[in-house]
Amino acid sequence: MRFTPALFKHTETLLSELLRSTFPADLVVSHYFRQHRELGHSDRGFVAEAVYSVLRRKRSLSARCFEDLTSRRLLLATLACVQGLNRRELDVVLHEAEGKWLARAKAVKLEDLPSAVRLDLPDWLYELLAAQFDTAELEALAIGLNQSAPLDLRVNVLKAERKDVLARLNADGLVAEVCRYSPVGIRLIGKPSISRHPLFLNGSFEVQDEGSQLLGFLLQPKRGEMVADFCAGAGGKTLLLGALMRSQGRLYAFDVAEKRLAKLKPRLAKSGLSNVHPVRIESENDIKIKRLAGKLDRVLVDAPCSGLGTLRRNPDLKWRQSPESVAELTVKQAAILHAASVLVKKGGRLVYATCSLLEAENESVISAFLAAHPEFSTRSATAILHKQDIEIECDTKGGERLRLFPHRHGTDGFFAAVMERQ
Repeated sequence: MRFTPALFKHTETLLSELLRSTFPADLVVSHYFRQHRELGHSDRGFVAEAVYSVLRRKRSLSARCFEDLTSRRLLLATLACVQGLNRRELDVVLHEAEGKWLARAKAVKLEDLPSAVRLDLPDWLYELLAAQFDTAELEALAIGLNQSAPLDLRVNVLKAERKDVLARLNADGLVAEVCRYSPVGIRLIGKPSISRHPLFLNGSFEVQDEGSQLLGFLLQPKRGEMVADFCAGAGGKTLLLGALMRSQGRLYAFDVAEKRLAKLKPRLAKSGLSNVHPVRIESENDIKIKRLAGKLDRVLVDAPCSGLGTLRRNPDLKWRQSPESVAELTVKQAAILHAASVLVKKGGRLVYATCSLLEAENESVISAFLAAHPEFSTRSATAILHKQDIEIECDTKGGERLRLFPHRHGTDGFFAAVMERQ
């Protein structure tokens, strides 16, 4: 790919739309690319990475831009200071007066900036995380969150073995390796296009972050059981659970959004699964749920959350969320967890998970739930994973909770707690 004024113009235009929009960044980017199909794969990759880089580093880039905070200046600053384009490469788009400004921008010393600005976090989020992590850990976490996420695949064990998929991908010129933890995970190096790969089209693999895959192994569903994915969404974890059940038993995929469940249907069709039952519900208190009270062996609650563990993929979330939105989410999380717990039979397992980094959405929700539900007790996440030959140390005393971080584990940020009804 060659950097050109036309490519810069596309990037600047998309960035301006993103900074004005109230919609999630991935939707805005996808819409723009659908409108500009003349952009090839490498061009789209450049444009997307550049605008996401601005979203990740917006506070420190704003400090570099001084008083002239425009989309153009933010973009030039990220190309020069973050992505490393040199002056000769940028000369094709620089206006006459911008050379001196860019030199000043590059000369800004990040270590002289306030910590929240230097780490590209809003003040409220920096303060919450600073209360949870020591200074060195918080810095490493922030750096990890500001990296681009890798492309992880989950092999569908109903259709293929990981070693065969890995061999095929490498034979096709993709650079692939096994994931560090997930027994069914493959990580691709770089950002190749896989949407037309034969193994993707026939359902042999799906795109799914390695951390998300581990949630299925915490639930550990068995053949013939009754299981529910309580907040199924588009069904990534549902498909994993169904494969772990070898398509035997009954697996409910509950969600309040018809659009999200609609995205599950084509994925389900190519997965080879026959035990999945998508069910749209009005709320967590829907009568369809109450009819199943006390009947399910295992229930996964991947609760709606702030998504702050996924900032590598969704950097706009740190600017879109607020203390008020988090407080609203914790109320919803508690209500959903209570409703889901009613489904679990005696001896059954309940897994609560989020892709949030905040204690308010994680440990606090679990502590309140256990205090109100003495019939549930916690299980060690470490022990459950170790029994499945997944060697990972969970970040709590006794390994009770699973906590994943990009800077430690190379995954999105996840929290999970395993509980069983006595």
